Amino acid sequence: MTEPVLSDDLVARHLADHPDFFERRPELLAGLTFASAHGGRAISLHERQLEVLRDKLRHTERRLGELVHIGKENDAIVDRLQRWARELLLVESAERLPGAVVDGMRTAFTVPLVALRLWRVREGFEAPEWVRAVPSELIEQVDAMRLPYCGPKGDLRFPGWLPNGGADAQSIALLPLRRGANPLSFGLLVLGSGDPDRFQAAMGTAFLERIAELSSAAMGRLAASA
Repeated sequence: MTEPVLSDDLVARHLADHPDFFERRPELLAGLTFASAHGGRAISLHERQLEVLRDKLRHTERRLGELVHIGKENDAIVDRLQRWARELLLVESAERLPGAVVDGMRTAFTVPLVALRLWRVREGFEAPEWVRAVPSELIEQVDAMRLPYCGPKGDLRFPGWLPNGGADAQSIALLPLRRGANPLSFGLLVLGSGDPDRFQAAMGTAFLERIAELSSAAMGRLAASA
């Protein structure tokens, strides 16, 4: 009669189902040896457990270091966001707000390529630098955006608004501007970078959403009331 072949899974399941196994068979536990993960020599179970714990500790320390680094980066971002928002609040003339928003992207957040287009603005606001003819189909695309877009510029037409026609941009972010809860946009903030990883499709948009909200709130005075 052929004896059943014990697989690793069967052995592991048996030990899990019988946690007192080595208490009943202490002679097996005492004789267990393992190859060291750091040299290949035979070591006891106790030594192997210490190695495992040390490896876990090193992994935990590395992860903690990463979290501390991320926390410091986030604190720096929040600080820059707060200072930029303060600068917007200090702008007395509404006509100067578009320039303040664009300058803030370049200086506070080191975005090298920035463009801004406004439409559906109030009567009397004339700023050719920001208010230019935009095809209706592009405005409709922006109206349909519920969140900022991040990723490669691809065949989108918006990167063409960037300096040098967007030739230097490898990744972009598109931030629609809306007045309050109005579903219709009144502009678009375009951010570009020569780094293809600066604005990735997989990255979170929470920070960009805050920038879009603050920009919209600041420049909302320029939007048409209806």
